[in-house]
Amino acid sequence: MIELSHVTYTYPDQERPALADFSAAIRPGEFVLVVGPSGAGKSTFLRCLNGLVPHFYGGRWAGRVAVLGRDPLALAPRGMADLVGFVFQDPEAQFVVDTVEDELAFAMENFALAPATMRKRVEEVLDQMAIAHLRRRRVGTLSGGEKQRVAIAAVLALQPEVVVLDEPTSQLDPQAAEEVLVALRHLNEDLGLTIILSEHRLERVVQYADRVLYLPALGQPPVLADPRRVMAELPLVPPLIELGRRLGWQPLPLTIKEGRVYAREWGERIGKSAHGQIGTWAQERGGEGVCARDEAAGPLIAVRDVHYAYDGQAALRGVSLEAGAGEFVALMGRNGSGKSTLLKHLVGLLKPDQGQVLVAGQDTRRAALEDVIRTVGYVPQHPGSLLFQETVAAELAFTRRSRRLPADPAADRQLLARLGLSAVIGRNPRDLSGGEQQRAALAAILVADPQVILLDEPTRGLDYAQKHQLAALLRELKREGRTIIMATHDVELAAACADRVVLMAEGQVVVDGPARQVMSDSQVFSSQINKLFRDARFLVVEDVLAALGAQ
Repeated sequence: MIELSHVTYTYPDQERPALADFSAAIRPGEFVLVVGPSGAGKSTFLRCLNGLVPHFYGGRWAGRVAVLGRDPLALAPRGMADLVGFVFQDPEAQFVVDTVEDELAFAMENFALAPATMRKRVEEVLDQMAIAHLRRRRVGTLSGGEKQRVAIAAVLALQPEVVVLDEPTSQLDPQAAEEVLVALRHLNEDLGLTIILSEHRLERVVQYADRVLYLPALGQPPVLADPRRVMAELPLVPPLIELGRRLGWQPLPLTIKEGRVYAREWGERIGKSAHGQIGTWAQERGGEGVCARDEAAGPLIAVRDVHYAYDGQAALRGVSLEAGAGEFVALMGRNGSGKSTLLKHLVGLLKPDQGQVLVAGQDTRRAALEDVIRTVGYVPQHPGSLLFQETVAAELAFTRRSRRLPADPAADRQLLARLGLSAVIGRNPRDLSGGEQQRAALAAILVADPQVILLDEPTRGLDYAQKHQLAALLRELKREGRTIIMATHDVELAAACADRVVLMAEGQVVVDGPARQVMSDSQVFSSQINKLFRDARFLVVEDVLAALGAQ
C-alpha cells in the first residue's frame, strides 16, 4: 500500500539529510508504530506520505514514494488529502476556524460534500473521539488534550484510507490517551484504516501495533518488524519491558496482563521481608515520597482559595496549595482539570478572580511580572512561544540581558551540554525538533538561575534517553534546593522524580500527598511497575532491582 524507495531528503539550509537512502513498505490495513530517538527522521518520514515533504518545507529530494498508487511528490498535499489524513504534533498548527463544529466541517466544505453528508460525519467523529460536549466551544478555549482530539476528529471527517499521526497522545492524560488509542484501534480493525503513528511513550501504544518501524539513527537502515522483536533491540524501552529484559523474562511482556505471570513469581521471591528498605531504595533514586520542605522557613509558594474563569467558564474553583524550597511537586489530572491555569497563576501571567497567590512573599496580583520572574522560571506547554531569537545561544544571551545578568558564554555552553543541546547551539530554535525545542526553552529559563521552576508537560516530544537526562537534571536541581512544580501526564516521570503528587479535577485539588501513596492508590495515575506488582513498595524498575539486591 505504501512504499518508500531510497528516499533522501534534506531540509533547506541544512547540510545533513533528515532521511538518507530510506526504504520501507507498509501493507494495507496495518497499524504501524514509528519509534526512534529525536532527530532520527520520524516526523520527516510521516510528512513524506502526504507530500508535505518536500512541497511545504522545500529542500532537496531524491527517491520515490507511492501511496495506493499515488505519488505525493507529483500531487502535493492537496492531491493526497482525501487519501491520507495527517495529525500534527502541535494540533494548533492545523486549526483554521474558531469553533469545534466548524473546524470539523472545514475540510469537507473544501471537498464540496453535500450538507447532509457533512452533518452525518460530524456527528460520527464527535462520538468516535468523545468530544460531543465540545462542539460549540471556541478552539482557543480548549485544553491541549482537547485540541489534540479535535484535530484527530477533523482528519477522520474526510474518511481517509490512511491516518498518519505525529505523537497524538503527547498532550493527553492517561485515560484520554487510552480512549484515543482505542478509537484508532477500532478504526483500524472495524474499518480497515491503515494507521501510521509516531510516539515516544511506547508504554501507551506498543500493544496496539501490528509492526514497529524503528529508525535507529541517520544513515542506518530502518527496522520494520514484530513489536516484541523490536522492543528486544531498542536501547531504551518502557519500564515493564526494561524490567523484563533485566530479569530475562521470555517471551518479553508488552502489556501488564502479560507481565503479571512473571510478577507473581518474582513478587514471591522478593517477599515481604524487605518492606522496611523502601525508604532507602526511594532515596537512592531521588524520589522519596516524603516532602522535603523546611517547615521553619515557611512556604515559598502559597495559593489560597483561588478562583479563576475564562469567559465565564470556571477553570479554578477554590484551589489551595503550598510548596517549600527543595520540593518537587507533580500536578496531575485529566485534561482541562486546571493544571496549566494554576501554573500560569504561579508565574503571574494570570491573576486570580478571587483568592491570593504568594510567590516568595510577593502577591502576584500586585507584583510586576518582571519582579515575579526573577524568582520563577516557566516553560509552557508550547515551548516555541518562548523562542524567538535567531540561534539557541542567542536565546540564552537574551535571557541574561533581560535579567541584567552578565554574559557568560562558557556557562551557557555547559548548560546546553547538560541538556544534550551542544550540537544545536548555532541553530535557529524554530528549526529544532519538538523535543529539542522543549530543552532549549528549559535552558532559556535555567540560565537565569530561578528559585522556582514551573514545567508544563516537559516530556512532550522527548525520547526515552532525553527523558532520563531530564529526570536526572531535575533531581539535581531539586538537590540544589530549587522548588519544582510540574504539570504532567507522564506517570513514569512523576514516579521517578516527584516528592508529592497533587491530583486535580474540575479546577479543584482532589488529593495532595506523598507520591508513593497517591500513585499506589490510583488505577489511572499509577506507574507500570506499580500496576504490575500492585505493591506500594514498587513504583519504578530500580525499586524492584533494589529489593532483589537486598535479599
